[in-house]
Amino acid sequence: QRRNPFSSEGGLPGRPALAPRGDPAYGRPPEGSRTEQRGKDAHSHVGREVEELCLVIRSTGRRGDDGRVSVTFGQLFETYVTISNKVVGILLRARKHGLVRFEGEMLWQGKDDDVVITLL
Repeated sequence: QRRNPFSSEGGLPGRPALAPRGDPAYGRPPEGSRTEQRGKDAHSHVGREVEELCLVIRSTGRRGDDGRVSVTFGQLFETYVTISNKVVGILLRARKHGLVRFEGEMLWQGKDDDVVITLL
């Protein structure tokens, strides 16, 4: 059992102990590990894609009476799909961070082409 990594008897020697539930480090890679670095790199890459999406909305959209820039999903999809095939995922991430607003949980090409996306 000492050699079994799934055993509650300590796991493999030399392997860092897992953080207990409730600990802030629970479910996170060990500090300084390659896994942690890959996660940070992915986070910054997605952040750059969200910024690029906001720039595309700003350049292709129209300014409304409230001063905010809006674009329809169909127009954004046609413009942005040449840049990235992950436009819906990036839109969802931008909404999560409070950068854009649109109705509905998910957007589908063809069905939701008239949904208005507003840059906040």
